[in-house]
Amino acid sequence: MKKSDTWSVEDAEKLYGVTRWGGGYFEIGPNGNLHVTPDVSNDKMRIDFNDVIAEIKEEGIQFPVVLRFHDILRSQVALLNETFIKTIEEANYQGNYRGVYPVKVNQMREVVEEIVDAGEKYNYGLEAGSKAELLTVLAYNTNHDSLTILNGYKDEEFIRLSLLARKLGRKVVVVIEKFSELLMLIKWSKKLDIEPIIGLRSKMTVKGRGKWEGSAGDRAKFGLTITEIINAARLLEAEGLGHCFKLLHFHIGSQLTDIRAVKDAINEGAMIYAELHHLGFKLDYVDVGGGLGIDYDGSKSTNDSSMNYNIEEYVADVVFGMKEVCDLEKVPHPTLVSESGRAITAHHSCVVAEIVGEIRSNSATMDTSYLADEHILVTNMRLLVTAIDNQENLQEIFNDASQYKEQAAAAFKLRVISLEELAKIETLYWQIMESLQAKMQSQKFVPEDMQELDFSLSSQYLCNFSVFQSAADTWAIDQVLPIVPLTRMNERPNVNCSLVDITCDSDGKIDQFVLGKGISNVLPMHKLNKGEEYHLGMFLTGAYQDVMGDMHNLFGRLNEVHIFSHDDDPLDFYIEEVVTGSSVDDVLTIMQYHPKAMAQSVKKLIDGQIAKGTIKPREGVKWTDFYEDCLKGYTYLKT
Repeated sequence: MKKSDTWSVEDAEKLYGVTRWGGGYFEIGPNGNLHVTPDVSNDKMRIDFNDVIAEIKEEGIQFPVVLRFHDILRSQVALLNETFIKTIEEANYQGNYRGVYPVKVNQMREVVEEIVDAGEKYNYGLEAGSKAELLTVLAYNTNHDSLTILNGYKDEEFIRLSLLARKLGRKVVVVIEKFSELLMLIKWSKKLDIEPIIGLRSKMTVKGRGKWEGSAGDRAKFGLTITEIINAARLLEAEGLGHCFKLLHFHIGSQLTDIRAVKDAINEGAMIYAELHHLGFKLDYVDVGGGLGIDYDGSKSTNDSSMNYNIEEYVADVVFGMKEVCDLEKVPHPTLVSESGRAITAHHSCVVAEIVGEIRSNSATMDTSYLADEHILVTNMRLLVTAIDNQENLQEIFNDASQYKEQAAAAFKLRVISLEELAKIETLYWQIMESLQAKMQSQKFVPEDMQELDFSLSSQYLCNFSVFQSAADTWAIDQVLPIVPLTRMNERPNVNCSLVDITCDSDGKIDQFVLGKGISNVLPMHKLNKGEEYHLGMFLTGAYQDVMGDMHNLFGRLNEVHIFSHDDDPLDFYIEEVVTGSSVDDVLTIMQYHPKAMAQSVKKLIDGQIAKGTIKPREGVKWTDFYEDCLKGYTYLKT
């Protein structure tokens, strides 16, 4: 396809809004390919996605793949910490910042290792919310000056593990979520003669904004009421452990969309901290929880998939808000802790998949020529086709065509019209709808019924991946993730489409897309050229999507390609590591099947056919090998 003289990469940017959601890391290059700048401090180093795709193919890595840009991960760790350091200095704030990464957001070892390494100089720690996560952070958070925050519900084994960490000299803070946990902690700390560092989580009256606003309020799943906090603090004092109460924790929700919720929460949390100090509890830390959002749709609004602030404003409200209350109450400025996982990980990971086909309701046609004995419904539908050019009332034609189509379906069920006549009516109907859609482009007003034509006439691009494995939130909670073609963006996209995956499930689709400054149910893409591969990227998948996928239809984890930028490389990058995705053998084993026994069973069946003479011995060996090779193979389509 030739480049359109009336289409440019600037037009593509207006359409796909890459810079609005890209966080400074992604942009459309002059050649129409998506580019990534993995280190925002070095904007001369830009990686062309088409070069990455070419190298993946050269290495024999099968699509779909997860791409991890580790430099983006490191950049986000630095950005958060440096922003707090700078703001604390500007505010003349007397406390420090000691952030922690909540591993639940993305527990992948390579991700945790990179964050720990990048955060070393900032004493950036880890947060765990389960026993398995606690075992992980004990092994990986080896910086004795960083914090390890333990959230979530706890049993005695969890408590004992936290005390082991204290014995190892770690700054492990056990955050009490319910009163009974405190009783367990007191019992075991005395039994083992190990002093814990204790935090209490407060249920806030302030509620967040967005999908997770239920994290605060009286019905919140976690935390203590104000009465319980005071009782807990006094119990610790009575047990001789009052000095171990060091941290106040609160959290009002993930992906906070409205900065006003942050301001209100900081004010309330600061007041609780100050009052506890007046009661004699000299806390060192205030943990403001998570919630720092990501602008998935680029609208900079309070939409569920956006946020009306940036990281600088968020940090300023935390620091200055805490300082203002503390100064008014004449209490020390505490060390600030935050658990910003989504903001750290979202940008670094994306899914790259290939489009393997197109599905269109109106793709098939047949000869609709007039026949003398045809049914009146066929004749009437044909007359509408010829009437469109001379008819000003497009709504009337739309209504008539829709009615004839419905009548034809009923007539066929009653054996009034034949299958071929029904097919003719269907073909003529779609011709009418396409003509109406074309005419609508010049109309100032489009009737409500006809506004759905763009969607009903759109294609479905068949994408070689599983929504349930790689984009679980788009299916479960209608999370919007940016999706764009990775090449050809200097060409006008001339096909409106939604995406369907390769699972045998009607829910395996995506029909909500970031487009312009809003959300659309169709995504403009390019026509699929015969013999030419066409890849798309689904972005901001590094938070939760990487670890939340299920194995619907036994589609397993994707191949992972880890990318590092490198100035001296001609392409500005190299593939540092490839983590092989799930094989069929892997997913069957997880589901309690026994692939070796299955292979033996199939071999016996093939041997039986050889004995009967229906399969030749040489052919039987090939079929046996083929079955075993399929067990070892990737769960996705080979393209």
